[in-house]
Amino acid sequence: MKTIHALKGDHLLRDIDCMVSQNRTGSKPFLSLHSGILVIQMRQLAWCGHTAVNIGKSKIVFFGGLLDKKFLNDVIVYDIDNNMWFEPECTGGGSDGKVGPSPRAFHIAVAIDCHMFVFGGRSGGNRLGDFWVLDTDIWQWSELTSFGDLPSSRDFAAASAIGNRKIVMYGGWDGKKWLSDVYVLDTTVSLEWMELSVSGTIPPPRCGHSATMIEKRLLIYGGRGNLAFFSCYQELKVVFPLTILFLQEMDFLFEEFVLFIFCSILVKVNFGGGGGPIMGDLWALKGLIEEENEAPGWTQLKLPGQSPSPRCGHTIASGGPYLLLFGGHGTGGWLSRYDVYHNDCVVLDRVSVQWKRLPTSNEPPAARAYHSMNSIGSRYLLFGGFDGKSTYGDLWWLVPEDDPIAKRLPAPLSGVVPERTQPWDRSGRQRTSPTSIRVHSEQAVSNLQALREHWMKSAPQSIKLQELSPLLRDYQRLITRHHIGKNGSNLELVESGFPGKDAFHFYHVKSATQHLESFSSAV
Repeated sequence: MKTIHALKGDHLLRDIDCMVSQNRTGSKPFLSLHSGILVIQMRQLAWCGHTAVNIGKSKIVFFGGLLDKKFLNDVIVYDIDNNMWFEPECTGGGSDGKVGPSPRAFHIAVAIDCHMFVFGGRSGGNRLGDFWVLDTDIWQWSELTSFGDLPSSRDFAAASAIGNRKIVMYGGWDGKKWLSDVYVLDTTVSLEWMELSVSGTIPPPRCGHSATMIEKRLLIYGGRGNLAFFSCYQELKVVFPLTILFLQEMDFLFEEFVLFIFCSILVKVNFGGGGGPIMGDLWALKGLIEEENEAPGWTQLKLPGQSPSPRCGHTIASGGPYLLLFGGHGTGGWLSRYDVYHNDCVVLDRVSVQWKRLPTSNEPPAARAYHSMNSIGSRYLLFGGFDGKSTYGDLWWLVPEDDPIAKRLPAPLSGVVPERTQPWDRSGRQRTSPTSIRVHSEQAVSNLQALREHWMKSAPQSIKLQELSPLLRDYQRLITRHHIGKNGSNLELVESGFPGKDAFHFYHVKSATQHLESFSSAV
């Protein structure tokens, strides 16, 4: 972190603007208060596996996350009204005497009024099971250690608020197995976690899913689960029919034994100890509202429309009649070790009860997972994430085209690559990509044309798996342009089920000056 100056006058703002204009590190200016002195600092804001909660209507509080394999415990706030970042000076601590929770990522955080409740997560190879609350009125942490038994340590769980009183948490990964338990916390009475007893059919255990409370039901979607063996077994029967026929001529028990061993080896090699197949199922849990007097029970929902592909590490945010799903990652198939990252916007329309593709009038942000997305009215705010190689530090608004914010922020140029940190791969080797890249439209078009020529000259079997995603997107763009030229520009909106006035647009909050101009008059 680099402190620039204490904020005392307009002449310092000129110094700050100069330093910001010379900054090439992907850092952002933000305010912080230290010993009563307001300072502006340059800081690299790029995380994945963090949490972001709405406090009131104008602030998003970010906590924790992962950057270059370093776990964080920072509290950073984005002020929506003033369009700036700041870091509060937090107090309070736990049994270790340190301020706030230990560094972590892939935890849960839920806001109830002005309080942010945090549970679990991961730090290094350790799963955490501690429970904290941050009072954002006075920015004070408190560890909740004497309020009954806590859920088991876990990461990649998902949670949601039930009204303005309770929190419900489902699933996760404890380091050895996927979890399918449901815990409910009443923040107004005892602050004790109570495990919910659910009868009947239950979803497969999972982690990396999403959990969203909609009126009286908790909806969970996707994630990784323990269906690896059964998925492998079923795919073997499709892919290797001759093998199955051969085995069927032998003793039945021997056939099952061979398949069991083969599937177990493939699952271990393909997914590893904590991996597993990625799911695309949607479930609803009832019985969370006491006044309804319903017995808790799960129901699997199979909805019509353009449903999203199986994924984990995605986000689902609720805004008005829509649930917006963005990003996440899936796999290239059970024979592939490559993950496929997504940047599509899929909406669950609560009125028509079906999946729809959200029409956007420009290119979406780069594909990613383990980002955050918050809904503020009809707007959505996207930050950070990871694409398998790099950690992102970009901030995006997704708003209706007639939203007033469209007048404040410039639309991004096509071909812009968002800010990202020095990337790293799973082996721990850093790659040599720059921290912040801008590709001009002309260069992007030239690169795309060169890529098309490369594909036209290549044999199908020589095209690498990593090239399939941009190849399909390019094909989709060409087909869309052909039909738009033939049938008019509203084709995509009509097919998606959205009227033209509901088209959305992405705006990249990319300029450091944008963060400064809104509070310069207050100095």
